[in-house]
Amino acid sequence: MCGIVGIVSSEPANQLVYDSLLLLQHRGQDSTGIATADGRTFHMVKAKGQVREAFRTRDMRALPGTIGLGHVRYATRGSAANEEEAQPFYVSAPYGIVLVHNGNLTNTRELTQELFDIDRRHLNTTSDTELLVNVLANELQQKVTGANLDPDQIFDAVESLHERVEGSYASIAIIPGHGLLAFRDPFGIRPLVLGRKPRGMVGWDWVVASESLVLESGGYELVRDIAPGEAVFIAIDGEMTSRQCAKNPQLIPCSFEYVYLARPDSIMNGISVYDARLRLGDRLADTVAEYTPRGDIDVVMPIPDSSRPAAMQVARKLGIEYREGFYKNRYVGRTFIMPGQAERKKSVKQKLNAMSSEFKGKNILIVDDSIVRGTTSKEIVEMARQAGANKVTFTSAAPPVRYPHVYGINMPTRHELVAHGRKIPDIATVLGSDYLIYQEVADMKSAILEGSNVTDLEMSCFTGDYVTGSVTPEYLAWVERNQLS
Repeated sequence: MCGIVGIVSSEPANQLVYDSLLLLQHRGQDSTGIATADGRTFHMVKAKGQVREAFRTRDMRALPGTIGLGHVRYATRGSAANEEEAQPFYVSAPYGIVLVHNGNLTNTRELTQELFDIDRRHLNTTSDTELLVNVLANELQQKVTGANLDPDQIFDAVESLHERVEGSYASIAIIPGHGLLAFRDPFGIRPLVLGRKPRGMVGWDWVVASESLVLESGGYELVRDIAPGEAVFIAIDGEMTSRQCAKNPQLIPCSFEYVYLARPDSIMNGISVYDARLRLGDRLADTVAEYTPRGDIDVVMPIPDSSRPAAMQVARKLGIEYREGFYKNRYVGRTFIMPGQAERKKSVKQKLNAMSSEFKGKNILIVDDSIVRGTTSKEIVEMARQAGANKVTFTSAAPPVRYPHVYGINMPTRHELVAHGRKIPDIATVLGSDYLIYQEVADMKSAILEGSNVTDLEMSCFTGDYVTGSVTPEYLAWVERNQLS
C-alpha cells in the first residue's frame, strides 16, 4: 500500500504535490518523495519518515517546475529502512523517466533475469518499482522511431509493458519536456483517479492520484477512474490523450481498500468508501444477531477510526447503545503498517487508551475493520478487561484473513496471520475474547459492490483465489522464504 499523485499545472507543482501527499499520508509512513520537471531537467527529494518531517523550505525551493509527482510509502518489498528504496525512481534513457508506483509485481524473478540477460539493464535495489521503470524505459526505447515522441509511441510501450509485467500496479511517470503518463494494471487492483480544473480561460490543469479526496481538496473536478489497462498521457500544455493498452482488461479492485486502507471520504471505482463501510456494518449486525445472545451485549464500541462507520450501523441495527470507549492518540501511525510485531505491540498502547468509565461491569461488543496478525486485537481485548469489562465480544467487519496478500499489502506470509489454519473458536482463544464474530465473505462482497457497476473484487487474502496467473504455491513459498530470511 502506497499513495501516489501526479500534477500537470499552470502553477508551480511542488506545493500542490506536497499538499496532496499530506492527504495520502494514511497510505504509507515509511518514506516519501517528490520529483518535478523544469523543462528537460528533473529535480527530486526523497527522505525517510512522514511528509511533514521529510521536507523543508529548502527542499521545496529545490523543486521548480509546473509538472510533478509524489509518493508516500510503506514497504511491501525491499527494506523500509533503506532510503535508496524510497520512491520516485529514475532512469536516464530514453529521454529520462521518473516514476512512482503503488502495488506489487508478482513476476519479479523473471523480470529481473530478463532485464539483465536480454535488456542489459542494471538494477541497484530489490524494489519492484525500479523493475517497473526499467521495463517501461526499455519498451519505450524499442518504440521510438524518430526524434519526436508522440503519445502513440508511449501507449505502445505501455501495451508491451502489460504483456511483460504481472501483479498490481498503479503508476505515474514524468517524461521531461513532454508530459506526464499514468497507467493501471489490467485488473485495476490498485486505485487511480483522474481530475481536472480550468487553466485560466483556456485549457485544463490535471491531477492523477490514488484517492479522490486529493481532487476535492485541491478544487479539481473528478473526471473518472483510470480504467484497468488504460494509459493516460497529459502534455505540459494540458492536452490529455488516453488509450486502452491491455488485451483483456477486467475491473477487479482490491476489497481491502474499502475495508481498511482508503480514507472514508474517498470514492473509488464509483463506490463511496464511507457508504461501503456502513453497509459492512449492516451485514455484520445480522451475523452478530444470529450468533450472539442479545443479553450478552450492553454497548457497541468501535476501534477508531476506520471501523467507526461499521460500528455505528451495528449499534443502530441491533438497537444497542453506541459508545466511544477507546481514545486514539492521533500522533502515532497506523499499527497495521508498523514494521515488525514488537513495534506493533508497543504501538497499540501508545495509540489507544481505554476509558474505564465506559467499560466497568459492562458486556462490550468491539467492532474492528479487520483482524490480520491479531497483535492489535489481543492488546485491545486485554485493555478492555483491564478497564473493567465483564464480557468482551470481538467482531471484524471483514472475513478471516487466512491467506497471504501479494498485491501491495504487507501480509505476505501465512505464519503471521492469526486466522491461518485456525477455526474461529481457536482464534478467540488466542485473542482472549469471550466471543469472536467475523463478516461472511459473501456479505462483504455484496456490501461493497451494492449499487455499483463493479461486478467482482480481489479477495485473495480471504479466499486464497489470486486473479493474476503467476501466483502459484511455489511463488507463495518463495515469497515466504524471502520474507523470513
